[in-house]
Order: sequence, then structure tokens, then C-alpha cells
Amino acid sequence: MKNKLYIPLFLAISMTAIAQEKVTLSGTIANKSNNETLIGAIISIPEANITVVTNSYGFYSITLPHGNYTIVISNSEFETFEERISLTENTKRNFVLNENSRTKNIDEVVLTKNTTKANIRTPEMSVNKLSIAAIKKMPAVMGEVDVLKSILQLPGVSNAQEGGSGFNVRGGSADGNLVLLDEAVVYNTSHLFGFFSVFNSDVIKDLKLYKGGIPSNFGGRISSVLDIYQKEGNNKEFHANGGIGAVSSRLLVEGPIAKEKASFVIAGRASYAHLFLKLADEPNSAYFYDLNAKLNYKINDKNNLYLSGYFGKDDMSFNNSLMNDYGNSLFNIRWNHIFSDKLFSNASLIYSKYDYGLKIKFAGLNWNSDIKNYNFKYDLKHYLSDKINLSYGINAIYYQFNPGTIDPFDEYSPVIPRQIAKKYAFESALYINAEQKLSDKLSVNYGLRYSNFQRLGDEKRNIYQNGQAVVYNPELKIYEEGTPIGTVDYGKNKKIISFDNLEPRLAVAYSFNNDQSIKASYNRMSQYVHLISNTASISPLDIWSPTDQYLKPEILDQVALGYFQNFKSGKYSLETEVFYKKVKNKTDYVDGADLIANDAIERVLLTGEARSYGLEILLRKNTGKLTGWLSYTLSKAEQRAPGRTAEEPGINNGEWYRANYDKTHNLSLTAAYQFTKKWSFGGIFTYQTGRAATFPNGKYQYQGITVANYGKRNEDSLPAYHHLDISATYTPKADSNKKWKSEWVFSIYNIYARKNAASLTFGQNTDTGLSEASRISIFGIIPSVTYNFKF
Repeated sequence: MKNKLYIPLFLAISMTAIAQEKVTLSGTIANKSNNETLIGAIISIPEANITVVTNSYGFYSITLPHGNYTIVISNSEFETFEERISLTENTKRNFVLNENSRTKNIDEVVLTKNTTKANIRTPEMSVNKLSIAAIKKMPAVMGEVDVLKSILQLPGVSNAQEGGSGFNVRGGSADGNLVLLDEAVVYNTSHLFGFFSVFNSDVIKDLKLYKGGIPSNFGGRISSVLDIYQKEGNNKEFHANGGIGAVSSRLLVEGPIAKEKASFVIAGRASYAHLFLKLADEPNSAYFYDLNAKLNYKINDKNNLYLSGYFGKDDMSFNNSLMNDYGNSLFNIRWNHIFSDKLFSNASLIYSKYDYGLKIKFAGLNWNSDIKNYNFKYDLKHYLSDKINLSYGINAIYYQFNPGTIDPFDEYSPVIPRQIAKKYAFESALYINAEQKLSDKLSVNYGLRYSNFQRLGDEKRNIYQNGQAVVYNPELKIYEEGTPIGTVDYGKNKKIISFDNLEPRLAVAYSFNNDQSIKASYNRMSQYVHLISNTASISPLDIWSPTDQYLKPEILDQVALGYFQNFKSGKYSLETEVFYKKVKNKTDYVDGADLIANDAIERVLLTGEARSYGLEILLRKNTGKLTGWLSYTLSKAEQRAPGRTAEEPGINNGEWYRANYDKTHNLSLTAAYQFTKKWSFGGIFTYQTGRAATFPNGKYQYQGITVANYGKRNEDSLPAYHHLDISATYTPKADSNKKWKSEWVFSIYNIYARKNAASLTFGQNTDTGLSEASRISIFGIIPSVTYNFKF
């Protein structure tokens, strides 16, 4: 009898085990029209209350018990896909999505960020993602769409200064932003002093800005990460699109090399305003050009190969006496491999170079400098279960810094050729990151990054008395450059000094329901390369320098807390965050510091600390004819450099003072209105508190010369910065029998001609003898028209 009871009990246990056995559904999500994989596409399983997103290569993996499920796939620019699926074994399914009818045309005006459960329930915070279609509708200088200027409309982000495409995030310096194009580091993001950015929006596939809660796979900078990916190219048919503007034009061509197996995309831009200047016999000239290219080859179902590159150059001449050129060169080869339905990998070999040069005829000087890096990355994504995913990998970067090669301008120049000592460094890192769903309401993202930086020879290093490269003169009450008492010669690749840091990361999300959540994050980050600059923005004359015993690594600790809510089924959304950041080893320059061609930069640097804190609000309207958002930031950014001894004053007597990029108020209103099928309108209003500055507070006479006397550093402000930009887009009715589509974009930058101050200069009026201030402005009102086409 007992044996008869055991049999059904055994069968019941076996059936239960089979029912609970789990299988994995995996594959890729792509655009049906061109097979372009989709980053961040959302895959939801309502019955299991599971939501995942595709990675940077469109791959997903979901583990579920045996059963029947409804799979729902969504993306803001595509029609939602829904299908009933039966899972009895591990299954690979590649899905394709149809573009929304509103996005098939060139006149896309949707301004949206995904307002779904994924944004509420995942612990990802302090992250903004903008639709490229939305970016293309924003008015811009000279009518050119600008990827970087679009992120300036987001909370926590401000421009470096008028006319600059460098940006500051949450009170951080411009060099603290890690800007990546297909994983390659971009050191200078501007063309023509910021009139344009280096990113051609036609070739951009995805853009994501991390302001905080940064995952452990990113490192090397302390302010933000701007992660940009280029398109892979249409592997079904050939297409082209471009635009003709008043100042520049662009063209993109894409198509299959082997249908549905290999594809290419190539895009180029060039400006030609300098040609009109020559016709007008204008001695000044400025132009740029750039080229983007990418090849994509599908070896088989488990292996993909990508080759991508970028090359850009700027050339400027002022009165034929001062000439400046600079540019970026990037190259990347990547290999994707799928080990199994739960393990995805990517290996990358990356080359990045930024070079800059200056020729000054009246000084007889020809100066060239550059920074290069060779980068290897290997990243793995492990989908362990429906509750936890792991990411882990390694990163190694070899740097070469050329601070300056100085040559005579011509044969008559008195300048003696000189090479400032080149510098070398090696940076490596290991990381692991986990995404875990603890319950239906609570999710966490936690990780750890270990970074190591080694400053390497070949160079001679100065030795200073008491190890102080900067000395204080108590009689004159000023800091002076220390005099070396000797040198140490380090051979090629010999370690000069080494630093290492542990960088923990943590983010938590608690969902009250599908439309409300609170989130919190903490991250520590280290920065080992620094921009040596005495300006508030990245300019072509700035020099990158590695960490050493004097220029120490900057260490950031940041915490943030946020509340997120969707209203009326995602028609409106609200995001609010507060943050606090503290930075150790923040350097600043002593008064009167000479930075250009300085082969001992440590003799003008003092080390201190920095802090910033603030409130961010982002309110969005995501659907309807009128869409857009309102962003506001209230923040404070300060730093200090106290004296090393009791008698030393440091900077500002060791007190906190405003950072160069401190802006108390930052308000932006962005809107787009679809008036008819043919006409759409857009507008952006921006207001920012004037950035910090140091003005003279008096003057005195010395041997018949009037000398200005300056107060404390950055205790003054430039006037408030604000302007209104508008645009109108006209789309002719397309001929259904023709593939050619076109549009006209009319825009006006700074419609009420506000003379925003890039800087103020102070001098003496030659007629009255009185002191006066002059405002230097870059832009007034700028109307433009651009013709865009697609076929």
C-alpha cells in the first residue's frame, strides 16, 4: 500500500519540478526597414511582471518557467509589437519593429523619452536619453542640428560659455565629461569655436547622458558620461540623405555590401563660409570638415564584426597672422560574440587622437600638440536569471601626451626649435556590476570598479626642495614657481608613480506602482587625466596632462535622490532629483599662472577640493500635437585651495569660492507643435545665471602706468545669459511614386538679438579718462535656412 502512495506522490513532485523548470528566450530587436538593431528597446512579459531592455547591440535575454506568454516590444519611435508565444525549451527569436507612420517621413516631430514601466521600476537614475528625431527639430546656430546643444536643454547641464559646445554637468568641469563615440574617447567636441559640434546627427543612432548613478563599466572621468553610437547601415537597400545650408552641407550614404549580411554607412560634412569671405576680400577665415564611416559584417548567428571611424578637422586664420587648426581622429574595431542564450560579449580595440596647432606670425611661432590613446576593452553581459544580471569586464588604455613641439614660423623667425617633454601613462580597470530585482517593488543596481594608473617614462622629472613645486613668498605675499634642485631621469616605460582606487556604485529603485517610484544612488569615480586650462570652456589651446605626484587624481563621491511619476498613461511625466557631489584633489592655478608651453606645469598649481549640490526638475509632455519639456536646475558649485601651512593664504585665503562654471539658476523650455501635415514649429527658451568672473575693484598708478587691482577670485558674475530660438519646418507633399522626400527648415537663433556676454574687458576711455567695461559677444540674431532631403 505504501508503494502505491509513493508513486502518485513521486509523479506530483516530478510534474511540479517540470512546471517550474525554466527556459531562456533570447535574440535581437531590429528596425524592419533596414535591420538596424535597436538600443534600449523594451521587452515586457505581463504575465510574469518582467521587463528588460536591449543592450547596446540590440541583444536581449529573458529566463522564464515553461508556459504560454504574451511578449510586448515597444520603442518610442516604433509601433508596439505583441505576440503570444509558447516556451517549452530555450528559444532564440529575433524580432523586427515597424516604424510609426509619423516617423517614416522626414518631418518627425516627436519629442519623447520612453515613459513606461522600465523608467519607473529600474534603478537607473540621473540618465537622459533623447530621440534623434526630437533633436533634429531643435533650432540651432546656422541651421545645423546640434547633438550637444540638445542636451543643454536637460536639467543639470549648462553650456561652458556663449558659442562653446563644451558643457558642464552638475557643477563639474568640462574635462570631467567622458564623451564616447562608438566607445572611442572624444577630447574636443566642437567645430568653429562651438558653432557646431563634431557629431553629425544624420549618422547618430543613440545618445545617452549619465549625470549620476553611473554604472561601473564607465570610468576615467568624474562629471558625466555621454555615450553615443553611430548607425550600422541599411543591409537591405541603398539610401541617402543630407542637407544644404547657408554655412555647411552634409551627405550620408548607406546600403548593403552583402544583402542582410554586411552593410556600410558613410557620412560627411563641410562648411564653406570661408569661400564667401575670400570673395569679399575678408582676411579672416574659418572652416571645418568631418567624415564618419562604419562597416558591419554578420559572420554568423553568434558573431558580428564592426569597423567604425571618425575624422574631423578645423582650420582658422585671423588676418593671416594667427592660424589655428585642431581635430579628432577615432578608429574602433569591435567583435560581438554570443557564447550562449545567457552570455553576450564585446571586445574592442580603439584608437583616439586629438591634435591642435597654433601659428603666430608676429611672434614667429609654430606650436603643435596632441594626445593619443590606445584602448582595449572586453565586456561581458551574463543574464543569470529573471532576477539578476551581471556585467563584468576589463579596460586598458595606453596614453601618449605631446604638450608641445615649438618650431620657427618661417626662416626669418628668431624662435629656437624646442620639444616640451612628452609624457606617457597606462590606465587599467576591472569591473563587475549586478542588476537585481529583489521584489516586484524593489530593484537594485550595484557594482565595483578597480582602477589603476601608472605614470611612465621616458622623461626627466624635476626635484624640488621639500617636494614643493610652488613656494610662498611671505614678504611679497605671493606664490612663486619653485626652483628645481635636481632631476631624475626615468627610462622608457619605467614607472614614475602609481595610483589605484576602488570605485563602488549603487542605485536603488522602489516602485509604489507602475507610475510612481523613488530612487537613490551613490557613486565614487576617479579621474587621472586633466585639462590644463585657464578658461571656462574647452578651447583649441588647452592641454591634456596625466596625473603625477603634483597633479593628483581627482576623486568624486556623489549621492542623489529622486522622485519619478507618469501621469495620464504617460502623457505627462515628472522627474525630480537632488544631488550632492564632493571632489578631492581639485587643482587650481596661482594668480598670474603661465600655462602655455610650460614644461613644469606643477609650479603653478595648488591642490584643494570642490563641491556642488542642487535640485533638478524635468516636466515633460510626451504626446499630442504640442510636445516638449520644461527643465529647471537650482545649484551651487564651489571650490577652495587652502594654504599648506598656517602662513600661506592659499587661494582666496582658503575660503570657498565659486567655480568658473557655477550657475545658480538654469531654466529651459523646449516645445514642438505639429500645425498641419506640412508645417511644424519648434522653439527653445534658455535662461542661465551669469557664470563666475573676477573683475577689478580699483586701480592705482605705478611709475605713470595705471594698474588694475582685482578682488577675490570669482566673486563677480557676467550678466545673465538668455535667448529664444525658433524654427519652422515645411514638408512638401510627397509623391508616392517617388522615393525622394524633402523638407525646408527655417530657423532664427536669438530672435530678440540678446547680446550675451562671452566676457567683459576693462580699460580706460581715451577721451574722458574714465574706466569702462566692454562686453564681448559672439552671437547676435542669426537667421538660417536649410534644405534636407532623403531618398
